[in-house]
Parts: sequence; structure tokens; C-alpha cells
Amino acid sequence: MISISPLLPALTLGLGGMLLLVLGVTAKRTALQTANGGAMLFLLCAAAATLAAPDGVLFNGLLKTTLFTRFADTLIYIGAFTALVLSFDFNRKEGIARFEYPVLVLFAVLGMVVMVSANDLMSLYVGFELQSLALYIAAALARDSLRSTEAGLKYFVLGALASGLLLYGISLTYGFTGTTSFPAIAGLLTASVPTGALVGLTFVVVGLAFKISAAPFHMWTPDVYEGAPTSVSALFGTAPKAAAFALFLSVLTGPFGGLLKEWQPLIVILAVASMALGSIAAIMQTNIKRLLAYSSIGHMGYALIGFAAGTAAGYQASLIYVALYVVMSAGAFACVIAFRRQGQAVETIADLAGLGAERPGLALGLAIFMWAMAGIPPLSGFFGKLYVFLAAIDAGLLPLAIIGVLTSVIGAFYYLRVIKVMYFDAGKPGFDRASPGVNFIIGLGAVVTVLFIVAPSPLISAASAAAKALMG
Repeated sequence: MISISPLLPALTLGLGGMLLLVLGVTAKRTALQTANGGAMLFLLCAAAATLAAPDGVLFNGLLKTTLFTRFADTLIYIGAFTALVLSFDFNRKEGIARFEYPVLVLFAVLGMVVMVSANDLMSLYVGFELQSLALYIAAALARDSLRSTEAGLKYFVLGALASGLLLYGISLTYGFTGTTSFPAIAGLLTASVPTGALVGLTFVVVGLAFKISAAPFHMWTPDVYEGAPTSVSALFGTAPKAAAFALFLSVLTGPFGGLLKEWQPLIVILAVASMALGSIAAIMQTNIKRLLAYSSIGHMGYALIGFAAGTAAGYQASLIYVALYVVMSAGAFACVIAFRRQGQAVETIADLAGLGAERPGLALGLAIFMWAMAGIPPLSGFFGKLYVFLAAIDAGLLPLAIIGVLTSVIGAFYYLRVIKVMYFDAGKPGFDRASPGVNFIIGLGAVVTVLFIVAPSPLISAASAAAKALMG
């Protein structure tokens, strides 16, 4: 007898998305309002059902629910809900407000939830592709824009390549183990490991590294972030990052958990490459969305430091870092969405000149998120980096922690450059006022970023419990 309780989040998202799709076609006059409100309602219901779901294994081991999956799912819901709120006013002003977008968000979140809960290589791939297909379409949402269409096409082509590499790794793993079940694979890949299984592991790592945009598999990120509508870029920078990173952790500590010595060097290489590229390449950027894209690459590198440690403390530190990054990224993209001059979106860093004098609240919000991303104390970003660096040092990865500190210093330059332009460069007046929803996201994100030092215990405790469940 299958308990329906663990299935409620996925059922809510899937059935909710199909219901909104039908309503959008049949009730055209109110389709957009219904889809926007319905998507938010279904996300909240799915989140409540997730928090109430018990631990368990579903469908003969294809899916599982644990404290770790609930932690990751919560981050996904926060990121998706925030992106939806930011999309309402932006999409309307850009003339791309269509009921299909909230539906795509629901199906993408459904794919993310399946990914995180996967306990078998087949269910992993189903969730992976469901999320990807929805996001490919979302990237090209502004179908009359050449940039958006190009972003969707680039994401689709490179995403198909990454999916192929992941599927090849899955097929090799199945070929040399005879099973796709996570627990069964973990039981087989312990002592004598076939070379083919190691090759399969490598391809799986490459496919998953693409999804978190870790260098050198980052090539899609800057172009897609810049070309996609900013509301969609805000989605890319939050929920999918949390989902893909959680999946990365789940796969390498689960079926490949006995191969720590084999995959640890791969994670170290990805971390170093991502931190270096994210810190150096962003210096040359003039578009703030491209800057945030390279910033996301660097931040995934920092999150991978704790992952590379291969310890419970390291996994806990990575989860804390990803959670804080979701908040910082959502806040930063909310600021970018708020940047409009005489009805036109502003994306160039130089165009932010004079913002500090004309819109001091908005400038302060972006300054807080830039300071936090740079890792300047006492903001939350500093503590996120501190946790992963300490975990690496405790695991004997001192050189990796040193590289992380050095790249943080380099990366601080381009974050502080944005602040300098806002407050010290003279610019044109005429910045528009942001919508209440956007201001709410900026304010809430800024408060969490600043006051994390006051009450860090809830997040630390939740991440600790999630890390133990991951290893357990």
C-alpha cells in the first residue's frame, strides 16, 4: 500500500500545471491572472506538503523522501516563488506576459523535485529532462526578441549535449553494474571497480556539472543569462541551481559514495576552475546580467569546496552556501528587474551611474547583495565562504581553501565596481520606480542577508540534519 503523503508535492505541481494549462486555453480573458495566482498557490501547497511529508521510499525504490530532499525542495520552492513574483510586472512591461510562463515554472519545479528525490538513475534522468525542457522554452519566452530566441537555442543545443553525456554515463554505469538503483550500485562499487564504471562516473559528473554551470562546462551561462528575459534569468539563478547542486550531492554520495577518492579530484578541479573563471572573466563584463552569470559560476565553485571535502561538515557547509546564494541571487536579480529608465530596461553597468542619489533605497539593496556576494563581513556571504573554507581545511584541503580566498579577493573588485558606479559616477536622471512586489523581494532579501549573523541557527541546524540524512 503506497502512502499518498510523500507523493502530494509532485501531484500538486503536475496536476496543478495541467489544470492551469487547460484553464489558459479555455478562459482566455482571465488566463494570465489565473495562471499567475494559481502557480503561486500550487507552489505554496507543494511546499507545505513537502514539509509535512514523512521519510520513505516510493515506487519500488525509484524515489525517496528524506530530510535532505525536503531541505533542497524548500530552496527550490523559494527560488521559484521569488522568480514568479519578479516576473509579473517585468513580463507585462516587456510585452511577454503569457499564461504559459507560470505553467512552465510549475513543470520545471516538478522536474527539479523528481531530480532531488531520485533514488534510481532512470527517475533521475526523467526529472532532469522534464526540468530542462521547460527551461529551454522559458529562455526563449520573448519570441519576438532575437536575443531571447538565440538564448533558448543555445541552451537547448548545449543542454542536449550535456543530457547525452549524462545518459552515456548512466548507460556505462548500468552496463558494468547491471542495475540502475542507487543502493544497489553503491553496494557494488566498493572494492574492485571496473574501469568502465569509472568512465561512466566521469560522464555523469560532466552532465551534472553543466547544470550547475561549473567551469569548464559553463559556456551556456553568460549568453543565456544575458539573452533570456531578466525574469527568466532570475529563475535560472535560483531554483535550478539549488536543484542541480542537490542532485550532484545525492548522486556522488549515494550510488558513487564508495568512490570518494576517485571523484574527489574531479570536484576539486571543477571548484578551482569555476572560482578562477568566475572571478577573472567577470572583471571584463559591462552587462550586469553577464556579470551575475559569471558570478554564479564562481559561487558554484565555492559551494563545491565543501562538496570536495567529502565529510558531513563539508556537505553541511555546501548546503548553507547554496541556501544563502539563492537569497543573494534572487535579491540581485530583483534589483536588475527594478532598473528601468523611462520605461526601458537598464542592463549596462555604466547606466547605473547616479542611482545612489536618485533611488537610494534601490542602490542600497544592490550594494548589500554585491557586498554579500563579495564575502564582506558581517553579511551572510562572508559566513557562507567561511563555512566551506573551514570544512576544506578540516578535510586536509588547505590549498583549495587558499585558492578560494585569493579568488574571493579578485572577485571583490567587480562587485565593488558596481557600487562605485552607483554612488560616485554622475549619470542621467529618470529611473522609474519599481513595483511593490519587486521592492518586497529586494527588501526581504536584504534583511535576510544582513541579519543572518543574528539568527544563523535555524539554517545551520537544518543543513546539518540534511547532511546527516544525505550520508545516512
